[in-house]
Amino acid sequence: MWVDGAIIVGAGPSGLATAACLSAAGIGSSVILEKNSCIGSLWQNRTYDRLRLHIPKQFCELPMSPFPDSFPIYPTRTQFVDYLENYAAHFQIRARFHECVQSAVFDPRLGLWRVRTIRESGEGDRERQAREYVGRWLVVASGENAEPLLPWDLPGLASFRGSVKHSSEFKNGCDYAGKSVLVVGSGNSGMEIALDLVQHNAKPAIVVRSPVHILPREMLGFSTYSVAMKLLKHLPVWLADRLLVSYAIAALGSTARHGIRRPDVGPMEMKVKTGRTPVLDVGTLSKIKAGKIKVRPSLESLSSCSARFSDGQQGDYDAIIFATGYKSNVPQWLKGEVGNSFSADGFPRCGWKGERGLYVAGLSRKGIFGGSKDAQMIAEDISKEYSLVHKLVSTNRAKQQQQQ
Repeated sequence: MWVDGAIIVGAGPSGLATAACLSAAGIGSSVILEKNSCIGSLWQNRTYDRLRLHIPKQFCELPMSPFPDSFPIYPTRTQFVDYLENYAAHFQIRARFHECVQSAVFDPRLGLWRVRTIRESGEGDRERQAREYVGRWLVVASGENAEPLLPWDLPGLASFRGSVKHSSEFKNGCDYAGKSVLVVGSGNSGMEIALDLVQHNAKPAIVVRSPVHILPREMLGFSTYSVAMKLLKHLPVWLADRLLVSYAIAALGSTARHGIRRPDVGPMEMKVKTGRTPVLDVGTLSKIKAGKIKVRPSLESLSSCSARFSDGQQGDYDAIIFATGYKSNVPQWLKGEVGNSFSADGFPRCGWKGERGLYVAGLSRKGIFGGSKDAQMIAEDISKEYSLVHKLVSTNRAKQQQQQ
C-alpha cells in the first residue's frame, strides 16, 4: 500500500499529534499503525482508576487543541481519554488498529520505507493478514511505555504462590482488602498504587531501591511543575534544584528518616540527564509517616509466600505488584542500518530527526509536552520536502503534456 504522507507507528498522544500537524500542513494522507484496538491504549487499558495527570493540563495539550475550560487543573484518566478521542475526531484521524509492525526497513533501491505488519481482525476472528506499507517518511511514535518491564531474573519469582501483577494490570485496591501487598517500585505509579491500597484497607509495603526525589505537587498554591519551569527560565539548573529541594524538605520534612534517600543530583538535572521523573506526592508520604505503608530496601529474592530484602529482613505477602515501568519496543522492529539510530533500550540517538526520512515523536523523555513539540517540528520538516516533491511532479507532468 502506497502512503503519500507519513507512516506513523503508534496511536498514542504523539502519533495523534503528528498526524494532526501533518494534516494541518497540507501533507497528503498519512497512515497510523496501532497494534492495539484503540487510540491511547496505555491510558485506556493499562492505567489504574485513580490516575490523574501529574502536571497541569496546559503542559499536556496536543497541538492546536487546548483542554476544555471545564476540566480541572489535573484531568482524570477518563477525561484525558475523552480529550484524545475528541482530538482524533476533530482532526479526522483514523488509525489502522490491530496492525502489529513486524519490521520497518529503508529500501535504498527505491529510496522508500517498507513497513510490514501482521493484522489480526479482532475478537472472534483470528485470521492473520500480512501487509506492507511503502512511503517516503517513517515516524516512530510507539512511545516510551510500549511494553511492561518485569524483573524476570529475580530469584524465586516463579516459586511465589501469591498474586503477581505488573502495574499495567492494576485497576484499584478492591480485591486486596485485608491482604499484605508488596509494591516493587517507587516512582509515581508505585507511590499512588500503595496509597490506593491503603485506602482499600490493604496492608502495603513499598520497595524503594534507589534514592528518589519526592516533591509536593504544589508549592505556595502553584503547581510544582509550573514553578520549576519558571525557575529554569531565569536560573541555572543547579540553583533551581536547590530551591525546589529546600522547599520540599521544609514542606514534607526529611524523607531519609523513613527509608527514602534523596539523590545527590537535583530533580531537574536528573530529569534532563536520565529522564527519571521526581515523585509528586499526592498523599502517600503521610501514610508512610503514619506507618500505614512500610518502606523496604532492595528486593533480593522470593520464596513461596515471602520476600527477602537487602537488609536481611523477610516478610510474608499475599500479592506483589511490580511498578517497574515500561520499555520501548523499537529495536524489535526497526531494522537495517537506520536501526542504529536507536540505543539498545529503544531510545533515539538522533533526537526527533534521523536519516533517510526517519522521524521520532514522543521518545525524548519529556512527556506529552515533548511529544507535541516533536510533532510540530516533524510536520514542518516534512512539509518542505513534500512541497518540493510535488512541485517536481507537477513540473514533470506539465512537460509531458507539452511534449504530447
